[in-house]
Amino acid sequence: MHYESFGAGRPIFFLPSWGGDAGEARDVHEPVFERRTGWRRVYVDPPGTGKSRADPAITDQDGMLSSIAGLIDTVAGGEPFALAGTSAGGLHARGIVKRDPSRVLGLLLRAPGVVIDRSRRTLPTDAFLLPSAARERQHEYYEAAEAAADLEFLGRIQRDPSTYGLREDPSIHFDRPTLIVTGRQDTIAGYADAWPLLDDYPRATYAVLDQEDHFLPGPGSALYRALVEDWLDRVEHPGA
Repeated sequence: MHYESFGAGRPIFFLPSWGGDAGEARDVHEPVFERRTGWRRVYVDPPGTGKSRADPAITDQDGMLSSIAGLIDTVAGGEPFALAGTSAGGLHARGIVKRDPSRVLGLLLRAPGVVIDRSRRTLPTDAFLLPSAARERQHEYYEAAEAAADLEFLGRIQRDPSTYGLREDPSIHFDRPTLIVTGRQDTIAGYADAWPLLDDYPRATYAVLDQEDHFLPGPGSALYRALVEDWLDRVEHPGA
């Protein structure tokens, strides 16, 4: 599986949205680390995306999770690590925490996918929707990633909620620094369904950013990066 790695220190793994690749998270988060040392940033291309080939043995989300978890085990070795997941990557990150919470230093969920069945998601209504400059990022990153992805492989998993979701609920009590960031205008995953996650994460900061949709951060890049900086401070100094 392909990944990009920068810096040295504690490993932090960035897991992209469904069909996404390493590039978007890299460009969003690398500026945060320009003046922050001590972290090895690892940006992952899951199977069937970016430069990672599809694996025909993977037929559901659990198979995808196992593949990603295997890469993390290989790259991190025995070291503890932090996780940052976007959209479906948030589901993968939560699944990895569920498997072995003692190894995870902290958790970042960006526009996380929580409710798998799209028909059951709580989404904002038209009355609250405002134009979002993040659409430019959708064209720049997500459409380019989609063009490189194996859509047939990914589609077989995604089209059925029984294979797109994890067989085991990823909910678990995790008492290390957590950040959950959602978009007020997110019509794909919404923001309300992520609120109940606070019961799992007693050390979580939860933010709903106005003028942001599922492709955040757009206009709120400075605020998003400030939230990530705060999260990293808490991970680095957990007892402070």
